[in-house]
Amino acid sequence: MIHMATGPFRDELPEGGVLMGLDPGTKTIGLALCDAGWRFASPTKTIIRRKFRDDKAEIAAVIAARAVRGLVIGLPLNMDGSDSPRAQAARAMARNLADLGLPTLMWDERWSTVAATRAMIDQDMSRARRAERIDAHAAALILQGAIDALAGAAF
Repeated sequence: MIHMATGPFRDELPEGGVLMGLDPGTKTIGLALCDAGWRFASPTKTIIRRKFRDDKAEIAAVIAARAVRGLVIGLPLNMDGSDSPRAQAARAMARNLADLGLPTLMWDERWSTVAATRAMIDQDMSRARRAERIDAHAAALILQGAIDALAGAAF
């Protein structure tokens, strides 16, 4: 099921478990994973987008390898909170991943790429290296925001 709020999403995962964060872009999809106790998120990889069938297979492979229990997909809203065309694409991605059978949380990702870029600049990372890793780092920030909100759950 696709959720817009943390409560119903958390209810589907009463024992926690590894979550995957996704930062869907037009050219790439950033992936991040968190620990089963929902304490910290880490960038995992960036998928270069091809046909959705291939992207989905790559996402499914990571889900199987890491025993992922739920998805957190970045929702790129406009600054006023309204839907953007990219938000519609993120929702479509969530619907297309629904048959993987995992609860999915749509998470407001405004500023995630900006924050990830600033953090990478602060780490004195080269522009080329930032370009390779920005989407996975943004996915980690999206996922970290969601697990921070979910942290009140008792496992």
